[in-house]
Amino acid sequence: MKKFNNKLALITGGNSGIGYATAKELIAEGAQVIITGRRKEAVEKAAQELGAIPFTADQSNLTDINLLKEEVEKKFGPIDILFINAGITGSLTSIEKMSTENFDEVMNINFRGAYFTLSKLIPLLNEGSSVVVLSSIVAGTYKPNSSVYQASKAALNSIAKTAAAELAPRKIRVNMISPGPTKTEIMNKAGLDEDTLKGLNEYLISEIPLKKMGTAEDVAKLVTYLSDPVVSSFITGTEIIMDGGMIL
Repeated sequence: MKKFNNKLALITGGNSGIGYATAKELIAEGAQVIITGRRKEAVEKAAQELGAIPFTADQSNLTDINLLKEEVEKKFGPIDILFINAGITGSLTSIEKMSTENFDEVMNINFRGAYFTLSKLIPLLNEGSSVVVLSSIVAGTYKPNSSVYQASKAALNSIAKTAAAELAPRKIRVNMISPGPTKTEIMNKAGLDEDTLKGLNEYLISEIPLKKMGTAEDVAKLVTYLSDPVVSSFITGTEIIMDGGMIL
């Protein structure tokens, strides 16, 4: 018997990268998985490949979040695993040159949207369920030109820990995963060209003691571990760093 038979999982931003890999991992372990994303065609294509249930929703849009909650409650019922994964880096810009548009976009998706996704879905969480929030090692770093992205992840960690305290009476565990450099599409979406991206990857690998980048599958396996109520029953409010030793 697979560990997540008869369990329902919901993954935001599940049509690519870490979200996609996690959906694949959970489905392999028997879970029924709902994936969300902003682009209807991409979400439906990914769902078909995975054997998942697609739902088009923009995490930064509160109307979409409310619709998601209503549809899940009506059609599927209680959630056992919630992976709040959707996020963007935004433009890499100094504080001095930061635009309000970039600030709002990053905060609306990474923080405000994640906050209200959790807020609205809490009533649907089964007792003893698992919430995993995708953060980043940047939540504890202060690199130039990344102020808004860093701040959005630091804020996310703060609310995740508060949620762990609030939901503990229902035996709901809330944990954070903070990857370091990981091979996903997110940096391409930040607008970096191929040569710049290659140079950045080579630099990052040189800074990592294990001399390799993480993968979406690495994170997916940890989400699966934290979602298992047997092996992770005593883990909540914890941030797990996956960075190959980068911040040692």
